[in-house]
Amino acid sequence: MFVLIVLLSMFVLPIGSALVELFVFKSPIGILALLGKWAVFWAVGVRLFTAGLRQAINPEFTAREILGISGKEPLQVIQELGFANISMGLLGLLTLLQGNWTIPAAISGGLFYGLAGIRHIFKAGRNPLENVAMLSDLVMALFLAGFFIQYLVR
Repeated sequence: MFVLIVLLSMFVLPIGSALVELFVFKSPIGILALLGKWAVFWAVGVRLFTAGLRQAINPEFTAREILGISGKEPLQVIQELGFANISMGLLGLLTLLQGNWTIPAAISGGLFYGLAGIRHIFKAGRNPLENVAMLSDLVMALFLAGFFIQYLVR
């Protein structure tokens, strides 16, 4: 289920939403801007918000299944990570109502994904779910960085 959620929220739904807006609704916005808009909504908004809820409500899942950690000690930190993810995710969700929040959400989400992905790289003994998290984090960080750079040079 984790892999499906990651694939949908970080790749399938952003690309699909951008294509629908471009071809069905005939948006005058360029494809890169549309991909950025929808990546921020789905990957930063939906993905981080839902991950944050899961971490806040059930920190054991993240500890055990993603990070391979057992015991009660890390659960408070994982819950607090959940609160941060809920906060970033809410910013990403609200970009559909406040379009001028897209770049700040892309910056905060992209920085989070980049740092988390880099951290995963250096962890020995990653499990398959952590590899999925690492790869998707790094790909999304690179995309959001490109989106931000494109915004700066336009």
